Amino acid sequence: MTNVKWIPILSAAFAGWLFSALWHAAAARIQSHAGRRAFPVLALVASLIAQVLMALVLAGVLAHTAKKGVTISSGALVASICWLGFVLTTHVATHARDKIAPLQTLAQSGHWLGVLLIQGLALGALL
Repeated sequence: MTNVKWIPILSAAFAGWLFSALWHAAAARIQSHAGRRAFPVLALVASLIAQVLMALVLAGVLAHTAKKGVTISSGALVASICWLGFVLTTHVATHARDKIAPLQTLAQSGHWLGVLLIQGLALGALL
C-alpha cells in the first residue's frame, strides 16, 4: 500500500460520490412528490466511504491491466468491464430474484455505470 496515489483515488471517489449525490437528490425529489422521504445524510456518508474503497480497487485493477500505462481510455474501458462483469450481473440476478421491475434495475445499474465511468476517467487522467 506504499505505492498508493491517494490524491487521484480520493479525487475519483469524490467525483463518483458527487455524481451519486446528484443522482440520488434528483431521485429523492421525484420520490418526495410521491410522499417518500428525501435521501438520508448517513447514506451519503456511507456512499463516500464505499466510493473511496471502489476507487482504490479500480486503481489497483487499472494498475494491473493497463499494459501501456493508465490512460483515460483504459480507465473508461476497465470501469465499463468491471460494471458489466460485476455490477450489472449482480443487479440483474438479485432484482430478478426479488421481482424488482426491470426499469428500476436499469436505473440502479445505470447509476453505478455512471459512477464507475467517472472514477475510471478520473483515474485515467490523474494516475
